[in-house]
Amino acid sequence: MTAAAVYLAATGTALPGDPVDNTALGRLLGVSEEWIDIFVGTRTRHFGWDPVTGEVRGSLADLCAEAGAQAVDASGLDPADMEFLVLATATPDLLLPTTASEVADRLGLGHLPVFQLQSGCSGAIQALDLGRTLIRGGRRAGLILGGDVTHRFLSPRRDTARLPTEELVNHVLFGDGAGAAVLTDEPEGERVAVRAVLNSWTGQGRPPGQVLDWYGTTDRHSERRMLAEDYKAIEEHVPSISVEILWELLGGLGWGLDDIGYLLPPQLSRRMTARILERLPATSAREISCVSETGNTGNALPFLQLDRLLPAFSTGERALALCVESSRWIRAGFALEKV
Repeated sequence: MTAAAVYLAATGTALPGDPVDNTALGRLLGVSEEWIDIFVGTRTRHFGWDPVTGEVRGSLADLCAEAGAQAVDASGLDPADMEFLVLATATPDLLLPTTASEVADRLGLGHLPVFQLQSGCSGAIQALDLGRTLIRGGRRAGLILGGDVTHRFLSPRRDTARLPTEELVNHVLFGDGAGAAVLTDEPEGERVAVRAVLNSWTGQGRPPGQVLDWYGTTDRHSERRMLAEDYKAIEEHVPSISVEILWELLGGLGWGLDDIGYLLPPQLSRRMTARILERLPATSAREISCVSETGNTGNALPFLQLDRLLPAFSTGERALALCVESSRWIRAGFALEKV
């Protein structure tokens, strides 16, 4: 799990439009602000589509290109210095061409390998893992991105009053967003060393905790749910898996709890993050969370957390990030140190 350091030089993020608060969303869905707070604890989220009309105003490529441009610009490097691009998402704009290739085109990046990873929130860490491998294999710098959008899976035009609670929760839980980071082989920009990355699928023989479906020409009128969550399984397993991730990262590095200055916990929802923190061992590390303001943005979440971490990160400080993807129970995380 540990090896020669790769460096995180800069980050960038993109959230579409104005934040949609619980008053506005509750009025649209016919639920109270108190109901939203009880179930998820999220205060605002952003949508790349109009919650009233359903009109799509921003694509995943739009958001990722914006975040990627920010990251490259903040790194102090030129776009020509990027030697690879990796994009992680569960919700690509199209199956082909990939959103990754569209983003590369918009950023003026050519003649370089472009990868697209299909994954839930752990995809951001998978992108980091692949990017780190490419750097250690001889690339000098590259761009990793993660993001998700919801317009295919959440519709304000449905009769939400008839939706079961577990389906209605999704309308207040998720939001749209994207994030990016520039990786380098030498300390550049923010000079943050990636000390470890954990990326481990552990779902063998276990039913999924999340399903994201899609329709084709033969089943486009199907009534099956496009987005389904087993919230009881998530509440049961995610906190304990988070504890496992923390100890595995610390053990592999030889770090102790007191060595961690910042903790980036999983971001399913504010309520779920609180449950996870209750299960984790006591630590003086400062929590870096964003889900209360952004909603669950899937693959954008770790980048949004990093964007909040970096301004406060000082030389010699260390941070630990934890991520659990419930689709088939993927354990993921990473460790950082400011050098």
